Amino acid sequence: RFDRPATFTPDTGLYLEARAAEENEPNYRERSIEVGGGLTHIFSDSLTGEAGIAYRYSEVDDDLGARTLEHVLLPARLTWDTRDSQLDAHEGYYLDVEATPFVGVNGGSAGARLYGDARAYLGFGKDDRFVLAGRAQVGSVSGASAAEVPPGMLFYSGGAGTVRGQAYQSLAVDLGGGREIGGRSFMAFSGELRAPLRDALSLVAFYDVGFVGADSWGTENGGWHSGAGLGLRYDTGIGPIRLDVAFPLNGRDSDD
Repeated sequence: RFDRPATFTPDTGLYLEARAAEENEPNYRERSIEVGGGLTHIFSDSLTGEAGIAYRYSEVDDDLGARTLEHVLLPARLTWDTRDSQLDAHEGYYLDVEATPFVGVNGGSAGARLYGDARAYLGFGKDDRFVLAGRAQVGSVSGASAAEVPPGMLFYSGGAGTVRGQAYQSLAVDLGGGREIGGRSFMAFSGELRAPLRDALSLVAFYDVGFVGADSWGTENGGWHSGAGLGLRYDTGIGPIRLDVAFPLNGRDSDD
């Protein structure tokens, strides 16, 4: 990715990017090439955004079969960040909202992918030694079927970024017969209590829950799972090193 700040105004920049990827995930394999560009803008010290256009070519092999997909994307993003630290926040809020309308090339359907990530931090006690942290993630793909969307744009749950204690990407849409694909709707919620131990060590208790569904919205055709555990944080002075040990509470892996 190439970024050129202050291209049109002091706060408006230009970006160009190209990426090639091969993803061998538990439920799919995707090879993709994406090229595009757009504009970035700084609205204030806490609010930034960007919007652009891109072309994506994907070769997919999953439980829906092997296929080739081509899309024109119109990605847009807004980020609001008032945290006191990006790597070890004790106060503030973070909100990242993405909207990506897309059109299939060669007769493919049009649709949109929406995703939001909201986080809040509250420090309390002497010198804000204790921290309550919460996170909510919501996603949806509408206007196109799961077969018409690259699996990398669909949603899964399980693992460090969603529900700790559940296997990575273990929650998906069950097609029967052992077949699974990504969902068109997604929710994940996480809460943490962080407390100091001694020196640079802190103790964390957390609870995570996630949902993946076959429909664009709603919770009827989908499933939930959750996990909880304890963790340690070691403050390096730059940011914390994290170690979490979690257990599944419900869902397919709840007996593991």
